[in-house]
Amino acid sequence: MRRTHSAGYGYEPLPSTSSHSLEEENDQMAEQLKEKISALKSLSIDIGTEVKYQNKMLGDMDDDFERTSGSLSGSVARILRMAKGSHNYHIMYLFLFSIAVFFFVWIFLKFK
Repeated sequence: MRRTHSAGYGYEPLPSTSSHSLEEENDQMAEQLKEKISALKSLSIDIGTEVKYQNKMLGDMDDDFERTSGSLSGSVARILRMAKGSHNYHIMYLFLFSIAVFFFVWIFLKFK
C-alpha cells in the first residue's frame, strides 16, 4: 500500500537529466564566462592605453605652460623695467600705436 502525500509536504523529484547534458551546459557557461573575461581584459587594456596617452598629453601641456609662463614673466619684467625708466614717452607711443592698429582693424572689418 502506498502512502499518500499530505498537502504541502510532497516530494517532487528533479527532472531527470543526464550528466552529459549538465556537462554541456557547464561547458557553455564556462565558454560564455571566458568570452566575458576576454572582453573585460581588452577593455581594461584599452583604458590603460588611454590613461597613458592622456597622462603624456597632460605632461606636454604642463611643459608648454611652464615655457609660456617663463616667457611671459620675462616680457612683463622688461615692460616694468622700461616703465620705471626716465623715457616714459615709449609707453605713450606704444599706447597710441595699439589704438591706431585697433582703429584700422575695426574700419577694415566694418567696411569689408
